[in-house]
Amino acid sequence: MKNVTIECKNISKTFSSQANVQALKSITFNAFESEMILLMGPSGSGKTTLISIIGGLLNQDSGECLVLNTAINSLPEEEKTAFRGKNIGFMFQNFNLVPTLTARENVAISLLVKGVDTATAYQEADALLLQFGLDEQRYRAVRMLSGGEQQRVAIARACIHKPKIILCDEPTSFLDRERGKSIMQLLQKIKAENNCTLVVVTHDPRILEFADRILEIEDGMIKK
Repeated sequence: MKNVTIECKNISKTFSSQANVQALKSITFNAFESEMILLMGPSGSGKTTLISIIGGLLNQDSGECLVLNTAINSLPEEEKTAFRGKNIGFMFQNFNLVPTLTARENVAISLLVKGVDTATAYQEADALLLQFGLDEQRYRAVRMLSGGEQQRVAIARACIHKPKIILCDEPTSFLDRERGKSIMQLLQKIKAENNCTLVVVTHDPRILEFADRILEIEDGMIKK
């Protein structure tokens, strides 16, 4: 039986504003090693909020989020940062790349902050960029790359340190059908090789075939 890597138990989250918005309402689900889950639903349904809680970027208001048997949002901030750096890879919808750095520098950052020597970090970054079809762009500042190229750099950065959990927010939104398919095939390969869990937020029906499981979220709740 596969190990549970993510346990969400009655997760709720409300954002305070002029009118309080309850983004998540008693979300409960488990994810397993070597599983790709697609989170689908309309804009504003709570998908990005959920992966932000799983990744320790947001705290839930109630409920419990266990990541690799650790209550991630109960950790002190310094320990939480270290836990994320070791165990979780993020691909954000807005990429969060450093625009003045090259593609290889952006990808290598995840290894450099862990203390990997520069030569090894760049060697591994180059190898991954080659797999992502970005070998010729590796020395270019990411601000000079197209949206689709930046997206692939961001996915490569999320994967390079071989995390046990990879969280992707709309990984194929800027890509045509063939490029999107090739990226999902590569993520599927990384999942199998590293026995990791992928949670992918998407509106893209073209990638449904890659899901081990699909969770539909609407109005902050998982549809039954």
